[in-house]
Amino acid sequence: MEAKLKQELDTSMLKATGYSGGGCISEGQSYDTDSGRIFVKINHKSEAKLMFDGEFASLEAILKTSTIKIPKPVKVIELDSGCVFVMEHLDMKGLNKHSQHLGEQLADMHLHNKRQLEKLNKDQQTIGKGAEQVKPDTVIKFGFDVPTCCGYLPQVNDWQEDWVTFFTKQRLEHQLDLIDSSYGDRESRELWAKLQLKIPQFFNDVEIVPALIHGDLWSGNVAECAEGPIIFDPASFYGHSEYELGIAGMFGGFGKSFYSAYHEKIPKAPGFAQRNQLYQLFHYLNHWNHFGGSYRGSSIRIMKELLK
Repeated sequence: MEAKLKQELDTSMLKATGYSGGGCISEGQSYDTDSGRIFVKINHKSEAKLMFDGEFASLEAILKTSTIKIPKPVKVIELDSGCVFVMEHLDMKGLNKHSQHLGEQLADMHLHNKRQLEKLNKDQQTIGKGAEQVKPDTVIKFGFDVPTCCGYLPQVNDWQEDWVTFFTKQRLEHQLDLIDSSYGDRESRELWAKLQLKIPQFFNDVEIVPALIHGDLWSGNVAECAEGPIIFDPASFYGHSEYELGIAGMFGGFGKSFYSAYHEKIPKAPGFAQRNQLYQLFHYLNHWNHFGGSYRGSSIRIMKELLK
């Protein structure tokens, strides 16, 4: 692997630093190279390239917003068995004093596309500004250009004009189809038959502008350095900004200052609490598909609560 890295990165030096990291999906290792320190994620599964290509595209999209710090992506390199993802090495520690800044910057990331759309509309209405005006990158649909993986499972990111359709079909129904094929769980099937009919009610009178989201923002995917907060391991797509806060609330780690700063910029819309449960349901189903039946109870409980 190291010979391949040297060749692909065009570096004569490739020295392991002793710093390693990783989660339940991939391993990680930092190296010093001719052009600085890098962090390399390694995964030997057959789906590794799809996963890393999605993460690369996610980090690139976040980087373009200039709102929040991420490790800059460098290259995805195929190995004989599996794949590696090379990115910038950042000296990270647990989120502590920059919790408020994370809330502010995450809100700015979520608002970035909306602000671009508003700027575009304003420019189009201004007399004298025509073809010479460079249009900013704007997104008017929900989805993403490539599949991204929440964990190791690919997400269906086909573009849709309607958020409720996108979320119902390409997030919840996709997860429940996987559960059905793996477990044949009758209760989840019966609850879903009722719940899918009710979902549009949770979005009455809510304006949803496509927002670039991280997609897997639990406390294990945030950190900080001296300059401010860092987010990493994204599973991005353009969706409803509230979706981001589903998993954020499931496992803790985000303090009051984070939520206060975030909602100062993006206030809670009516019905937020129920939609937050709905977004958590996706992550409980995704955990059920990743880690087995220990997440079944939480998934069933939320479906029943949403049907009350």
